[in-house]
Amino acid sequence: MEKKPVNSATRSVATQLLFLISSILCTCALATSQELLIGFKASPSSSFSSFQSLLNDSTSTFSLGFLRANQTQLALTVVHLPSLQPLWQANPTSSFRWSDKTQLFFNGSLVMSDPHTRSFWSSGTSQQGDRVVLLNSSNLQILQEQQVLWQSFDFPTSTLVENQSFTSNMSLVSSNGLYSMRLGDDFMALYANFKDGKTQQMYWKHKALEAKAEVVQGQGPIHARLESDGFLGMYQIGKTPVDIQPFNSFHRPIDTFLVLRLEPDGNLKGYYWAQTDWVVDYQAITETCELPSPCGSYGLCRPGSGCSCLDNRTQVDTGSFQCIDGDDQSGDFCSGSDDFWAIRRKGVELPFKELMGSDTKIIVRGGICWGAVYNNVTGFCYLVDYPIQTLVGVGDESKIGYFKVRATRGGHKKMKAGIRVLGAVILALTGAVIGYAGYKIWNRRRTWPKRVLEENAEVSPGPYKNLGSASFKSIQMI
Repeated sequence: MEKKPVNSATRSVATQLLFLISSILCTCALATSQELLIGFKASPSSSFSSFQSLLNDSTSTFSLGFLRANQTQLALTVVHLPSLQPLWQANPTSSFRWSDKTQLFFNGSLVMSDPHTRSFWSSGTSQQGDRVVLLNSSNLQILQEQQVLWQSFDFPTSTLVENQSFTSNMSLVSSNGLYSMRLGDDFMALYANFKDGKTQQMYWKHKALEAKAEVVQGQGPIHARLESDGFLGMYQIGKTPVDIQPFNSFHRPIDTFLVLRLEPDGNLKGYYWAQTDWVVDYQAITETCELPSPCGSYGLCRPGSGCSCLDNRTQVDTGSFQCIDGDDQSGDFCSGSDDFWAIRRKGVELPFKELMGSDTKIIVRGGICWGAVYNNVTGFCYLVDYPIQTLVGVGDESKIGYFKVRATRGGHKKMKAGIRVLGAVILALTGAVIGYAGYKIWNRRRTWPKRVLEENAEVSPGPYKNLGSASFKSIQMI
């Protein structure tokens, strides 16, 4: 049977129709990936080694998804896709397993659950949303039609992004949970959580300079915002800032993305994305020794010289910066416990003493919980009511530190055990000496009849007078 030739015009129309259908399908698929609707469910897949994307913004710069942590765990995060840098995280205090039993679903609220670890997180929206979207700003939102019911920008974790506001009821928390940033009446400050989460020590404070506008009492709290122009501003009323903390890129327009992050070492740093890497653009604390604990527990930081240890007998572990094991820092010494030994050191001071309370009264040893630093010149005494962190080494030996160390922890546990062994040895030797002395006395008493008989030519009157030679021999044998 003879085949009829295909008309080129027909082929062209068919090709165009196929292309149109493909375009429509791709557009629909892309639209689906840019919003989550009620009934959406997802679980981690073993085919993803680092990040499993679930929802992208329209530019594919940001994504909501599962980020692997420690191979077996995951975090629900919004990341900057080119760098996989987390910008927001759901429930950073809980861990979820990378398992098909862990599930994220949308039922009007976003819900994440892991039945094995019993970890649970929910956006907890009071009204039922109908969709979830991720904006080009990295803000994750739950919408009901066009009304925003919930957004991630209201619940920052460790990072602020450009044009994101930071209010007085929010806090930034470092990824290790040790440090936080909060706003005060007319300032922003950084705090260290050194003691059981109950006491927080302020270690950095920036007060509003009020150059362009003043903070007016009674006109509401201040708020901060990371501006795309390259500065961190504080505001109270209107758009005029009461304070500006400029980044290096301030007044140098850079067409890039800015973030502000509270780092695990306690520093607050600003970065911009330079196409292939993040570049430091701002640092709240510029000197290493002014950080809350750069050399770890009982460490000593000397500007320009690095880390050493307060007791001079141990070498600093450069990996973890631990001089003395400070893992068990529960409780304190305020209850009168004597289960400690003390380090006394001249030429030391606290890195943020200006933000600590001081007293000119003489501090007795029993009134010190963890330690104290005293200035012999000014007479000021700074009490340390949290587990000892890093001290700063100075050339002025009139600044003296007294620091308690738990005797049953760290390397000094062996020392205490050694003392106990030594005590046992001393007791044993004392017992031996006393036993030997007792034996000598007993032996002298045992041989007394023989010595008497040898010293006297005649037998003295008494029970021995009529003893024969056999009986005498028996006395010698006693």
